[in-house]
Amino acid sequence: MPSSLATNVRTYSLFGELGDLPDVVHCETIAARSQVNDWELASHRHARLHQVLLLAGDGGRAVLDGRAIDLTAKSAVNVPIGSIHSFSFTPGTQGWVVTIVAEMLEAALGEAEDVRQVLKRPGSFASDAALRAVIERLFSEYAARDFGRAQMLRALCGELLGQVARALPRSGDSAARTNVLFRRFEALLDARVAERHSVADYAAALGISPVHLSRIARAATGKPASWLIEERLIREARRNLIYTNLSVATIAYTLGFSDPAYFSRIFTRATGLAPRRFRERVLRGS
Repeated sequence: MPSSLATNVRTYSLFGELGDLPDVVHCETIAARSQVNDWELASHRHARLHQVLLLAGDGGRAVLDGRAIDLTAKSAVNVPIGSIHSFSFTPGTQGWVVTIVAEMLEAALGEAEDVRQVLKRPGSFASDAALRAVIERLFSEYAARDFGRAQMLRALCGELLGQVARALPRSGDSAARTNVLFRRFEALLDARVAERHSVADYAAALGISPVHLSRIARAATGKPASWLIEERLIREARRNLIYTNLSVATIAYTLGFSDPAYFSRIFTRATGLAPRRFRERVLRGS
């Protein structure tokens, strides 16, 4: 998709919702949001959410990063974080949408194999009984709110992501279009998240100019490199707040901040919640 268009695509947290995802995972039917929008979801992207859709009946059409795909019953769709996508469903289409927040995605995937890179590719594939079964179990666990719910949802998300990665093609046009420099930048962000490098630092590590790096970042995500650096830092802070018992001050120091109060201001500006308030909200949701 041309970069000039990518910069104009709206970015949502959960379709039109701008708040943080308050749960380990979010499960809803395709009809829940598409029906009230006349079964049409215009082009948009999610800044920190990964989605898996499974159609149980009828069909429609998806556009994933500029590539149109016809959907039929039993089609499954992988929508990675940052991927530009739109849907036009046949009225009455049945199916499920599983939305996984970035921190949950990282916890579920770990560093095993090359699953993470495969899941970064948007695409559609024919589902099987095993994929439908794990999604149905996810929806059942999500609705039940039984003891150990969060742990069960994490485990089921891991199983779902593994099945999706197995089903997605691991070569072809989508992989060929992947920007090698941007993937290297992403890898550096993951490796140096606690070092608080600037755009110039990352550009030097890649052997390019800061302007070129921001141009690459905008083409891939619609955001400048500086925004991606801060977003990765905030994502790591969120992960620590959710999955560890570290104090806010300790998390701040771990992420390279000498002043915990400054870290709290940065986090609040980015998320709309102070670190302690964010942790309390997530714990209640879990």
